[in-house]
Amino acid sequence: MHPTWTEQWWPISYVQDLDPKQPSRFTLLERDLVIWWDRAESSWRVFPDVCPHRLVPLSEGRINEEGLLECPYHGWSFDGSGQCQRVPQALDNTQPNNRRSRCASLPTATGQGLLFVWMGAPDASHPSQLPLVPALEDNPDSWTVQDTFRDLPMDAVTLLENVLDVSHVPFTHHKTVGKRENAAPVEATITGEDAKGFTAYWDEGPRRGKLGAQSTSFHAPQLMWHDLTAKGFGRILTVVYAVPIRRGECRLFARFPFQFQSAIPRLLIGLRPRWLQHIGNHKVLEDDQVFLHWQERVVERAGGSPTVKRSFFMPTTADVYVAALHRWLNANGGEPFAGQQLPPRQTTTALMDRYASHTIHCRSCSTALARIRAGRPWAWALLWGSAVLVGIQQGNTWSSIGLVSAALSALALRQLNRWELGLTIGNGQAPRNR
Repeated sequence: MHPTWTEQWWPISYVQDLDPKQPSRFTLLERDLVIWWDRAESSWRVFPDVCPHRLVPLSEGRINEEGLLECPYHGWSFDGSGQCQRVPQALDNTQPNNRRSRCASLPTATGQGLLFVWMGAPDASHPSQLPLVPALEDNPDSWTVQDTFRDLPMDAVTLLENVLDVSHVPFTHHKTVGKRENAAPVEATITGEDAKGFTAYWDEGPRRGKLGAQSTSFHAPQLMWHDLTAKGFGRILTVVYAVPIRRGECRLFARFPFQFQSAIPRLLIGLRPRWLQHIGNHKVLEDDQVFLHWQERVVERAGGSPTVKRSFFMPTTADVYVAALHRWLNANGGEPFAGQQLPPRQTTTALMDRYASHTIHCRSCSTALARIRAGRPWAWALLWGSAVLVGIQQGNTWSSIGLVSAALSALALRQLNRWELGLTIGNGQAPRNR
């Protein structure tokens, strides 16, 4: 793979979604990784997800009583540097620290709430080069940040192409975060372009100029953000990291930082649970998930990024973002999995999965789902208990209490079912087509 993709810091998780009590796994650029908390050094560690003994995944193991990462197969245990500290099957005079018993410990760093891992040569890693959003470094306490993530059934390049393209929002996201009547020419210009990415400026901005001018930055190869200051409201960023997992799959990290002019919006946003916000984010992501999954297979048959000048017809200034992205790709090593075929096309039901692509990796959503499922038997018990009260004697006080209680418990069951679906699977019906 071209160094453009490997010699990089990549985000692999929000820190708040990691559990310091157990290891977790992530696949980055087709490389399986295990993430775990090194208690001795108070830092997150990332190893290749393979034990040097018999090559089983360390992510299936545990963090033992000594704070070491313990292999699930034979109990070999490793410290944060990757050094094997314990081989339970070894004789007393056997040293566990053989060179071949070591795990590689990849460079890690945290920034703006994200855990990053360096995928290139270890001695070339510099935490000062983390791909961060400069605006969020300036007075960070003034920002209110909503975040989400999801594993998407498309290449990171397809995701970047989508989120850079501001002109699709009124149509694709009609009735979610856009309106068709707001569609208008996008007279955007590229203001800077080099091997590190590009910048663009749209003087009118979204919603026919109602929000103000918008600037766009692409920090190659994974980060982009739109930046605008809405009149009378505040500054709004849309930040996206597109992280390649494997051919045809990537992880989206999306962040929505707000710098409000009033304290009231900040207070209202803070009242909304993160898991409930994520359900709303899923609905927006699924607006274009199906057709992007199909589109990239057509692009692949046409020859991929090197041929987009011929295969795409982009006659308007609205497409300058996409054209600039592909110029950067073709001048800097091309796509990350060049030459590999996309996997077979998935069904709409598979594309709508929220549980495996998000919920099991999100501490907020997995906790909420567990509580919803635990609360359902209590709601059923209340419903049956209410039926008993209603049947005691029609027309008395207990019967009236039972009717009210039955109505409330039925509403609770209905809402619990809706929330459970929201955390597990989408319906595949884009609001724009209703």
